Amino acid sequence: MRYEFADCVLDVDRHVLLRGGKTVPVEPQVFDLLELLAESPGKLVARDQIIERVWNGRFVSDSTISARIAAARKAVGDDGKAQRIIKTVVRRGLQMAAEVRNDAGPARDSNRSTQQLRYARGSGGQAIAFALSGDGPPVLRVGSIVYDLEAEWRLASERAYLRAMEARFTMLRYNKRDQTHWDDPCHTNYEGVAEDILAVTQAAGFDRFAIVSEFGGIFSALRFATRYPDRVSRLAIVGGWAEGRDHREDVEGPDSIRTLIIEGWKDPGSGYAVGSLLSYFPEGPLDTVREIVREMQALYSVEQKLYQRDSGNTASVLHLLPQVQCPTLVLHGRNSAVHPLSEARKLAAGIPDASLVILETANHIPLPGNDVYDTYIETLQEFLGGGE
Repeated sequence: MRYEFADCVLDVDRHVLLRGGKTVPVEPQVFDLLELLAESPGKLVARDQIIERVWNGRFVSDSTISARIAAARKAVGDDGKAQRIIKTVVRRGLQMAAEVRNDAGPARDSNRSTQQLRYARGSGGQAIAFALSGDGPPVLRVGSIVYDLEAEWRLASERAYLRAMEARFTMLRYNKRDQTHWDDPCHTNYEGVAEDILAVTQAAGFDRFAIVSEFGGIFSALRFATRYPDRVSRLAIVGGWAEGRDHREDVEGPDSIRTLIIEGWKDPGSGYAVGSLLSYFPEGPLDTVREIVREMQALYSVEQKLYQRDSGNTASVLHLLPQVQCPTLVLHGRNSAVHPLSEARKLAAGIPDASLVILETANHIPLPGNDVYDTYIETLQEFLGGGE
């Protein structure tokens, strides 16, 4: 879906705003506000509608709402005095004042207010929730920022990613189950997770498919790809690492991220908690990072977060790399401080037929609003669709 107004183009599927033909970086909440207004040009969009769509019904202050409106106006070349494009209806809401043209087609799954969950039976007999959306070649997503389907759906940054991917592919996502041994983070049961992936993909009707893995999802994805090579057509690794912190010779001093978790994870929205995630996303956008932290604090206890951190620190997949048989793309931020570029180079060098694309960012993975986000999505789509 594309909306055209004034000299702007709002491309919903790619989560891109163009003005005068040039990309304008916008935060996810600002993009959602513009999309909401563009959907109903000339009509009043009430304050309650805005809060429901942009903030998922959560309480927000008037100053926060005003700041997003101001940012939206600035992004489209408008301001509060002129109000040529976004008009304020006093004490009522907003109105898209400009004429809007669109290429409306059938409503996409990603525009629903809810997602449809189905269930597969895992290797241990447990139910595993999964979701299918989009249309095109099959792609399985393994790992994400929050590892939870409902939390992903609530995050504006995740919905933007899904919109972009669903424009090209049939996306399969699933809930990761707890595979941990709390007394020993070295023995996370990745083999069991590989069997869960098999169960979910079979239930979804996926026979041969591409995989996009993010963060620690690389470990499950690699084990599945080496155990079931005939089922994996392509593998994308985003923000992965070959060896955790405990295996790296050039690491000195205590783990500062672990310290931030211990100090502040129990306090909702604390600076320590936000700081632990800003280590991964120093370029933000800050509002996006704060939103992710709120979801993560609701999902995970201090103990669970420490376990995730420790299991990542102790992990190593060097022995699996030569066994990967499919074309592989490694995407990594050049200036990522959490898992340095050297780890991505180990992955690309160790996997036969692998290539490395370096993204010019300090974020571990680009977020909507980052300068390289469009390049990231386009590179990922081109690679995953290579077998189309």
